[in-house]
Amino acid sequence: MAKKTSKPASRQTILAIDIGGSRVKVMTSSERIRRAFASSPGLSARAMVRQVKALTKDWSYDVVSIGYPGPVINNRPLSEPHNLGQGWAGYNFEKAFGRPTKVVNDALMQAIGSYEGGRMLFLGLGTGLGSAMIVDGILEPMELAHLPYRNGRTFEQCVGAAALKRIGRRKWQRVVDDVLRRLLAALEPDYVMLGGGNADKIEKLPRKVRLGVNTNAFEGGFRLWKKGLVRPPGARAG
Repeated sequence: MAKKTSKPASRQTILAIDIGGSRVKVMTSSERIRRAFASSPGLSARAMVRQVKALTKDWSYDVVSIGYPGPVINNRPLSEPHNLGQGWAGYNFEKAFGRPTKVVNDALMQAIGSYEGGRMLFLGLGTGLGSAMIVDGILEPMELAHLPYRNGRTFEQCVGAAALKRIGRRKWQRVVDDVLRRLLAALEPDYVMLGGGNADKIEKLPRKVRLGVNTNAFEGGFRLWKKGLVRPPGARAG
């Protein structure tokens, strides 16, 4: 049974965990110091929790936010991740950490921290391709990465880290520009926010495209515990 926090929400210290294909990054809302360890294709949920606890043993926190690289339902991963190990689907992070815990898709957590109002499409250019939309404060998790794009390959296979290494930065930039044009036309966001470890490799941002910062993932984790900033899917404005 997870421990319940008795502190007012405004005084809670939040541990935000951003799980990526190459690194797992952590930060608290009080310390604002980033720590990280390398992830791998063999990293399990249990091993991740164990390493986070070891990495943060000198930190104090009341609640936890987790950005998970895949779909999430009821605060638990719905399926196994593409770039990590096994044992994630259905894993109870709240029980493992012994604290109230909120789990969302990793791209959605960074989108929440990047949101500046209106209709925003977030794309995370990292090991894979993260995606989410926020429409007038309503969260819309998305899984665009594995949709077919070109020559039998998915969006992720064409703009992820492996594609950048395979075709080089110049060709990769052209593919990213094409993907951005297609998604802008299809989804009609007011703007696109780019995040992820490879976002800063884009030399010239197209119109309506903005460059975020990766610390926005932590900000999104902190915002998850603040009422009124964003609303879950299906919510209506009051």
